[in-house]
Amino acid sequence: MSSDLQELYRERLGRYTACIALQETDRVPISFGTTYFATKHMGYTYQQVNYDPKASVQMEVDFAKKYPQQDTQRGNVSWAPPADITASVMSRSPGRDLPPTSLNQFVEGEYMKADEYRQFIEDPIGYKLDVFYPRVLGEYTKGSVRRYMMFLKSGFMAGFTSAMNREKVQRLKNECGMPVPSQGSFTAPFDLLSDSYRGLNGIMRDMFRQPDLVKEACEAVLPEVVHRAMASADSNKHLPIFIATHKPCFMSPKQFDEFYWPTFYKGVKMLIDAGWPFRIFLEGDWTPHWHHLNEFPKGTILADVDNEADIFEAKKAFGHTQAITGGIPTDMLILGTPEDIKARVKLLCETVGKDGGWMPNGGGHIPTDTKPENFVALLEAVNEYGRYHTGPAPEPVTRKDDPNLIAPDLPEPQLVTPWEVVKEEYGWSIPGDEELIKSWWDRLDRMAYNWVITTR
Repeated sequence: MSSDLQELYRERLGRYTACIALQETDRVPISFGTTYFATKHMGYTYQQVNYDPKASVQMEVDFAKKYPQQDTQRGNVSWAPPADITASVMSRSPGRDLPPTSLNQFVEGEYMKADEYRQFIEDPIGYKLDVFYPRVLGEYTKGSVRRYMMFLKSGFMAGFTSAMNREKVQRLKNECGMPVPSQGSFTAPFDLLSDSYRGLNGIMRDMFRQPDLVKEACEAVLPEVVHRAMASADSNKHLPIFIATHKPCFMSPKQFDEFYWPTFYKGVKMLIDAGWPFRIFLEGDWTPHWHHLNEFPKGTILADVDNEADIFEAKKAFGHTQAITGGIPTDMLILGTPEDIKARVKLLCETVGKDGGWMPNGGGHIPTDTKPENFVALLEAVNEYGRYHTGPAPEPVTRKDDPNLIAPDLPEPQLVTPWEVVKEEYGWSIPGDEELIKSWWDRLDRMAYNWVITTR
């Protein structure tokens, strides 16, 4: 990495993290999910970037080089082979069962029955292996050899996926001086339960018919989603952990307050107290729930406001407590003109971005069919209207060494087979360093546990 790119990386990261922390920056940062716009714009099919790791990473690097005005680069490409290995009924991939030019799809359903909450809560591993997987993983039902091979290949694929993601981050940094906008992910317990297990129809009925079990299940999965977020988060605590919220836009304020917010707040607050900021996509219309974001410490959240909500009202409701992105209408990006885009950015810079704490965005991302000239106009307009001063960008904000950080008060990560059990079963006397051996057993067993708990 050249010294010039090193400096450019720090400049971009400093501008981005300072905005999240509601600190002064030299100009409005540019950080949005280009998602499938980058794929289409760079001439790739969705099948290519879902199946070819070289194409997926190269697409990101090429796009970052073509548009260096950005401060971060995120394509948010899904990776399809893990779903193929298991033959999951919950996923449809471009080129496999969709046209190569189609977006990948998630197939939601009631894969956990209404009377299975207690089994899920008390024995999640046994439940998934004995009940859940036979319903959702085709390879699981094809006999023991196919099942064992499925698990083996999934383990290989998990390592391969991690390596691919690391390569993408490093190439963007070393070749482009470009940070990614987030690292690690957190799923709201209610979303995990409703997305992967009960489905929207099921969870809505459950909130009326068995509300206590819904709450208990959310509490039960909370430690696992927090552990998973910590394992994948930025160790320097520069980059925010990402959350996509799925069900709040379907919930009344009373339902949200009772079922969604308690475990969502608890998990996010634990990780904020440990030093991580968050980037939260407020999918759909979060207007009735906005006031809750003021409950988090000031300058710890970057909220992507969807186009179903009003960016100006979002600024009034919580935009002086947390940073926000958004404000560029989807139809304007797809059907409008560069002049429309520039006028909109100018308005936003003079209003919601006037005192900082705002970044331009579409409804959480740049739409696939955005006109390239409109995308260029967006970048140019931020540089024209979004400058606060002529000085340098601030240094990256980090809380890694803050002595006031609080380690999350969580139970120890779960194990399927504790070391003491396997040691006794095989009669290992351990004449050497037992802790060295045990550490690897526990680490791999936890990884297996987490794979089973989180894989759908």
